[in-house]
Amino acid sequence: MHSALVAWLALLLFAGSMVFAGVKDVLTMTISNRFVLFLCIAYLVLAPTAGVGRDAAFMSIAAAATALACTVGLFVMGWVGGGDAKLAPVAILWLGHGLALEFVLYTSVFGAALTLLILPLRRAPVPASLASREWFRRVHDQDVSVPCPPFQARK
Repeated sequence: MHSALVAWLALLLFAGSMVFAGVKDVLTMTISNRFVLFLCIAYLVLAPTAGVGRDAAFMSIAAAATALACTVGLFVMGWVGGGDAKLAPVAILWLGHGLALEFVLYTSVFGAALTLLILPLRRAPVPASLASREWFRRVHDQDVSVPCPPFQARK
């Protein structure tokens, strides 16, 4: 198969997978290990046929491994959720080492903004139209901690 076609298919797979992971995380607050493993294997299969060189793939793997070590540490400290700790390194694997820093900065800023939006939402009354939605109740639940020690729920 032509490498440009494989590169486009890989791009669509990665983008679609990230959208799926985001929606699934909002709805269930989980990102499965199988999903993350699927993305790792898909990268290893598609990268060589999409024209990613051995050196670039190695650098992406090294950046992802470094990110995994960092995110596991952040997870242990309670600063990020488990799904984030698994998914961020896989995203870095796909994006490549050259975009790792930008990815971390953008996701940190947007993640903080999302947290700052969720916190006041939790103090507001639940709209009747959303009261029956399990995912909304979970996001609204003040006993569910928001990863990041200053915002964790106190029991």
